[in-house]
Amino acid sequence: MRQFTAVVNPTAGAAATAAAALLALARLLREEGAGLRTEYSRSLAHARQLAREAGQEGRIVLAVGGDGIAGGVGGALSGTDAVLGLVPAGRGNDFARALGLPRDPAALARVLLHAAPRPVDTVEVSSAVHDRTVVLGSVYAGVDALANRHANRSRLRGSAAYYAGGLRAVTTWRAARYRVTVDGEELTHTGYTVVAANSGYYGSGRLVAPDARVDDGLLDVVLIREAPRRLFFALMKELRTGAHVHRPQVRVLRGREIRIAADREVPYGADGEVDAVLPVTVRVLPEALRVLY
Repeated sequence: MRQFTAVVNPTAGAAATAAAALLALARLLREEGAGLRTEYSRSLAHARQLAREAGQEGRIVLAVGGDGIAGGVGGALSGTDAVLGLVPAGRGNDFARALGLPRDPAALARVLLHAAPRPVDTVEVSSAVHDRTVVLGSVYAGVDALANRHANRSRLRGSAAYYAGGLRAVTTWRAARYRVTVDGEELTHTGYTVVAANSGYYGSGRLVAPDARVDDGLLDVVLIREAPRRLFFALMKELRTGAHVHRPQVRVLRGREIRIAADREVPYGADGEVDAVLPVTVRVLPEALRVLY
């Protein structure tokens, strides 16, 4: 029977939500004879350490929380033989959404107990001033990173936090001039954002890259160029369904390695965490992680 180690989100408020989500799941796993050990991490770096140690012991590592903890734990296990399971209990849960994971504890327990591990791609992120890191979902540079920063500091939960953060970011944003290099081919882009997406979803359910696949060895690069604010708000609504990609202001490319730079200080984020500014280089790591889904 499978042996699990659950690594719980270190953020104080989120930890309570994650613990509640894990409680019902834990009972179901143990009733089937599975072993479960729970680790409460002190920081994202500590969560990565706990994940690596559990993986080295041959245990399945459960990332309990949202996209930040999923990306941190998944990134720590990337390139190893360890297996990752996700317990979506955060604000966005976008990578879990892309995998089609259920929120219902009984249905999720069946996946964790019986699904065969499947390989997915991960994303290497590096810059001149930050250590190399690996994440799961996407890297985004522009107004969305600014919106995510606001959302992370908000007292609101779920989509409401992202919507409020987006309104605040858009009202103060001025178009940035980007230099984007996709597999060695450089282009210029003036606008709102550049997104390098492994997963199609970001920002709590927004389908930014509808054709992105987590196992195709490619990143979908979504560029949203300068437009009147009223049109950008229409684009934000269309992100719910992915219809924005049909707008002339949106361009989608695909590649394995993407470098994003800008003419001014532009924030970028990865898997819900925003703590850096451009330039950044993003590279896909094909089938680098085994996940239960």
